Amino acid sequence: MDNSTDGTWLSLPVRLNEKILQTIDELQFTHMTPVQSACIPLFMRNKDVAAEAVTGSGKTLAFVIPIIELLLKREEKLKKMQVGALVVTPTRELALQISEVMEKFIQKFPQFTQILLIGGTNPIDDVEKFKDQGANIVIATPGRLEDMFRRKSDGLDLASSVKSLDVLVLDEADRLLDMGFEASLNTILGYLPKQRRTGLFSATQTQELEKLVRAGLRNPVRITVKEKGVAATSSQKTPARLSNYYTICRSENKFNSLVTFLRQHKHEKNLVFFSTCACVEFYGRALETLVKKVTVHCIHGKMKNKRNKIFADFRALKSGILVCTDVMARGIDIPDVNWVLQYDPPSSASAFVHRCGRTARIGNQGSALVFLLPMEESYVNFLAINQKCPLQQMPPVSDVVDVLPKVKAMCLADRAMFDRSMRAFVSFVQAYAKHECSLIFRIKDLDFACLARGFALLRLPKMPELRGKTFPDFIETTVDTETIRYKDKSRQKQRKKMLAELKDKIPFPKKHFVKNEAWSKQKTKKVRRKKMSAKRKHDEGSDVEDEDMNELLNDTRLLKKLKKGQISEEDFEQRITSKPKSKHKTGGPSHDSSVGEDVESNM
Repeated sequence: MDNSTDGTWLSLPVRLNEKILQTIDELQFTHMTPVQSACIPLFMRNKDVAAEAVTGSGKTLAFVIPIIELLLKREEKLKKMQVGALVVTPTRELALQISEVMEKFIQKFPQFTQILLIGGTNPIDDVEKFKDQGANIVIATPGRLEDMFRRKSDGLDLASSVKSLDVLVLDEADRLLDMGFEASLNTILGYLPKQRRTGLFSATQTQELEKLVRAGLRNPVRITVKEKGVAATSSQKTPARLSNYYTICRSENKFNSLVTFLRQHKHEKNLVFFSTCACVEFYGRALETLVKKVTVHCIHGKMKNKRNKIFADFRALKSGILVCTDVMARGIDIPDVNWVLQYDPPSSASAFVHRCGRTARIGNQGSALVFLLPMEESYVNFLAINQKCPLQQMPPVSDVVDVLPKVKAMCLADRAMFDRSMRAFVSFVQAYAKHECSLIFRIKDLDFACLARGFALLRLPKMPELRGKTFPDFIETTVDTETIRYKDKSRQKQRKKMLAELKDKIPFPKKHFVKNEAWSKQKTKKVRRKKMSAKRKHDEGSDVEDEDMNELLNDTRLLKKLKKGQISEEDFEQRITSKPKSKHKTGGPSHDSSVGEDVESNM
């Protein structure tokens, strides 16, 4: 597949509406892609469609055009609050992108309105907008859509609105049907009418056919669009015009290689993928300082309100760097991306394909590069077999400069950067431990000292994976990291206040504790237990004799005196253990029984 065919839009076996053809002409789509020429006629003939095509093959138009055509052919015109089409997609960026394409087409059809329902905004605003303007076409992410179905108390009865539904589209279906979205999706499907057309579109979707049935397709037509020149037995899932590379480097040289590569390609548009939000925060800030005269944007899943603006700003750039997590890996169409750089391999092999597909879209040229550690090289063969995604080796990046001392200096100059480095390291190790390809990405193979140097750490964090281990190859900074200040004066002031409060809450520093203090604490627990036992007996109406109650009150008074410093540890010990036994008690001396009780409670 060349991602454009000899077939023009007029060559379709079904005639498209003139206004749709005008919009296609204005958007300068002169020829159809194979997925468009295959899906549009089937959809318009009321068939359910399950389409698998390489990422960047034009799937969005393959469902946007049929949606409008099917709504135009309705016998009964849609009213303001009636939803005729629903598009569900996993990320808000992709939903925003689909909404922009849909808007271009419905401009010529004022009888149709659309609404975008995504996270990052106040749900009440969405409710009010829906009530005021109505919506015939809804484009949404699963979480926000599920929330809208539960807003009947706020005056929105979405369950009634979707009774008129004609078309449901699940874009990036494999991820929507993944465990993370399955519950929301099942809830949504429960509200929808069974008599509808359903389309599933994705780059890697037909491997889980059972889940297609759950999504509600009835005898779907399965479409698999292959790349031109790829053998029939193969099923390459990345675009033919994508040059896919890998390079091998040690973890302490990885960031140096990335910075050098980006400096050498600073006039191009580049995406850099990291495995976690914390890594994006840390390395993104470092790149802002180290790669001069280049716009650097950061985007990840924990950004709530900023993501839409950042995404729009980067799309508009001619050149720049977008540092991101897999939130940007699916279906996102960013014009003219030259390089997709995978600093960390993704947690799943299918995500690798989607990341690469952010470049070489709709027949354009593009390149992708993944950085691998020496012990990860077998991942290349795994991708070739598992994902039909061949990679060729790129020589190590030339003229690499060591920038890690500068990153360390940034951490010493600002506690915020120091905190980011520690969080990034911890999150990377945790993500690595959960990698899908656990036979290749094994945490026991990681050289933690080398990795820590690659993160420019000033000291190693306290975490379970490092407990009980020594790392002579890692040299910690001689600076006391507790003295590093925040550049932000308000944050530094807040930290000082917090430290002062903590100091006040701990009257006895750990270094002043004596060995028998633990024994004292055990006595404190014993008094507390006796008090609770007496209260319980009192509440149950049992007879508690005055002598027992007096003994308990005396124990409590002694404890208060100890806490106020009015008596010493030894006095407390002596008084509480030398009292005469209660006449009711049986067994050994009170001191011995308390020992037995305390030992048992600490086992």
